[in-house]
Amino acid sequence: MLKKAIFALVFPVLFASEVALATDKIKVYFNHPVDTAYSSGVNAMYLNQCMADTLVAYINKAKYTLDIAQYNYSQGAYANIATAVNNAYSRGVTVRWIYNGSSSNYGLSGLNPAIHTLGSPTSSDYNIMHNKIVLIDAYSADPTDAYVVTGSEDWSTQQFNTDYNNMIVFQDSALAHAYTDEFNMMWGSTTAVPNTAASRFGQFKTNLGRHSFNIDGTTVELYFSPSDGTENQIQSAINTANTDLYFGVYTFTSSGDANLIVNKKTSGVYVAGIIDQYSNTYTPYSIFTASLGAAFISYSGTGIYHNKYMIVDPHNTCSDPLVLTGSHNWTTSANTKNDENTVIIHDATLANIYYQAFHHDFTVNGGALTVPADCHAAVTTVTETTPTVRILQDGANTKFTIDITLPEAGDLTLHLSNMTGQDVWHNAGEHTFSAGSHQFSGI
Repeated sequence: MLKKAIFALVFPVLFASEVALATDKIKVYFNHPVDTAYSSGVNAMYLNQCMADTLVAYINKAKYTLDIAQYNYSQGAYANIATAVNNAYSRGVTVRWIYNGSSSNYGLSGLNPAIHTLGSPTSSDYNIMHNKIVLIDAYSADPTDAYVVTGSEDWSTQQFNTDYNNMIVFQDSALAHAYTDEFNMMWGSTTAVPNTAASRFGQFKTNLGRHSFNIDGTTVELYFSPSDGTENQIQSAINTANTDLYFGVYTFTSSGDANLIVNKKTSGVYVAGIIDQYSNTYTPYSIFTASLGAAFISYSGTGIYHNKYMIVDPHNTCSDPLVLTGSHNWTTSANTKNDENTVIIHDATLANIYYQAFHHDFTVNGGALTVPADCHAAVTTVTETTPTVRILQDGANTKFTIDITLPEAGDLTLHLSNMTGQDVWHNAGEHTFSAGSHQFSGI
């Protein structure tokens, strides 16, 4: 094995305010069992028949504003969602609701008639508003009031309880602002009343350019379809895989994405995936059947496999472990016509949480997974050289700049921690650097 220089530096830094762990600000919920035997420390959360109740609990937090962009709400046994929204409106919360105009959405009949709603276009040049988004108090003066709830589930009894889905919740004001700006573009207004003359959907939207966020040291990327070239971002995420990659996608029609995944396997990356049998008639099914063998499952059980996520390098903490999830199926329509949202979270803990769910989904449906060893097991020689480091903070101790001079090329992992030992920043993304000077900044 080639000699490799590895620099792992941890700096304790006192900031003006304490910073919570990323997993305190990002919560993930699954409606099918998870395999916590593979937890790295934070167990994945299985909501047994109570995904909708958890959604209602977040809606009940709303104090000022509540924006909902939901593909379909079939009330059924879940009139409590409409009741929670009505209760929010009754206590003075401004409520706005966007729905897909070509879906039944008969749950909307349970809303207070005074609440304004807007259906997406039903013309032939538009496809569907496929988002599943709830925005709570995005512009509250207290940033801890702001929540973004998204994921893969539509609002029906089958989607909440039978079909495989995940819901992810961010408590972050900046991310909520970006989602609200996208909502306003579809709504056509920043007020409680929609402006149909100004509203824009699908391919008529523009890229608002807000894609990268730092949530307590965790980098989160955000992309909306079709304006933001989401398939390019999916493929970029695929290309970052160094040791292992897992995908669980309901509708998978993109041959480009499938071929990239297979290329990763050919290069030595361990790959496993699940699609729903709905996708069996499309080319990726044939590509995966021929190339992945037993590491590929087409789900044909009760309900449907409705997730749309990918996990990259959850077993490689020396890489950039990430999770990609949201409403975006891996299709041409999702990329070029539908209104969709996708988040990419660069975090080893979140990647492991999703892996716990994937491991159960894969094995309970007859598959077997080979768990790759952590990357540290592959390191045989570590160069004992020390970089030159300089850390500068502003007077308020809220911003920093790190100047590092590396004596030779190598992998560089940086972590800043506060005085209690909590990790408040790390260098996400590319970790391999050339010899010489490098600079990192953050807040």
